[in-house]
Amino acid sequence: MEKQIRRIGILTSGGDAPGMNAVVRSVVRTASAYGITCVGIRRGYSGLIKGDVVDLGARSVDGIIARGGTMLYTARCLEMLTEEGLHQAADNAHYMGLDGLVVCGGDGSFRGAQALSRLGVPAIGIPGTIDNDIVCSDYTIGFDTACNTAIDAIDHLRDTMQSHERCSVVEVMGRRAGHLALEVGVGCGATAILLPEREIDFDSMIVDKMKANRIRGRKHHIIIVAEGVGHAQDVADRIHAATGIDTRVTVLGHIQRGGSPTVRDRVMATRMGYHAVRILMEGASNRVVCSHNNEIMDYDIEEGLAMTKDLSQELYEVSQTVAI
Repeated sequence: MEKQIRRIGILTSGGDAPGMNAVVRSVVRTASAYGITCVGIRRGYSGLIKGDVVDLGARSVDGIIARGGTMLYTARCLEMLTEEGLHQAADNAHYMGLDGLVVCGGDGSFRGAQALSRLGVPAIGIPGTIDNDIVCSDYTIGFDTACNTAIDAIDHLRDTMQSHERCSVVEVMGRRAGHLALEVGVGCGATAILLPEREIDFDSMIVDKMKANRIRGRKHHIIIVAEGVGHAQDVADRIHAATGIDTRVTVLGHIQRGGSPTVRDRVMATRMGYHAVRILMEGASNRVVCSHNNEIMDYDIEEGLAMTKDLSQELYEVSQTVAI
């Protein structure tokens, strides 16, 4: 049985990710289709606490599906970690007449949604982070775009590495997770990929492989380092000391968060936004929308955050086998 929902809010929180605008569009358009008004909450939970909101209609989100970043802006809100800030956010949600709240972000954003649900504000989370580190979901919005952005940059780097017969150590984002580094490393044909989830034998994984490859005639190398492993410059220094090969460092940084989202991110964001509204209409709360084998489902937030998620062992084995 559907619950009577008249007004919902949508916010984006934490680090931005390509596809967040597509989430906003999907939530607003789905709500509009069912006669529900929608409020955009700007600057994440900080906007909820301060009442920084804007009314959103179906026409107001025209064209944003192709834009990177988030039209609602985003921020990290330390006030949500306090009882005072949390209760202020809940009071404002009630004052605005919100029958539900959709939150697009990472695990920290979901904990805020969970806390609001306990205070009577029905909240649904949508995983939006380039790190792909939400444990209850196979996929998070922004991941595919970030991978493609990194691949494009590395393809450009490859040209100059070949010209100068150098080794390029490239650090990619991912926080404490290596999903982005693994996918990018396989996609660019890296000599080695250093991941926080896997033990690193520096000599066998990098030095011995580079020496063997030079004997086979390979004059340039690309090493992908997940930021959770450590500093790329330290890796480069060790490579140069062990091999004598001219080694340069590139930290891709926040360019990975920008750019027009790929088709995969646009479609996944649209599907997840639609399901978030439908979940609220069904009277549910404290849920996180997830993807499993390309099917959309949802979990209790506490249950979802308690799950575990490892790298794809199959992809890791592929990366080790073909990097010769």
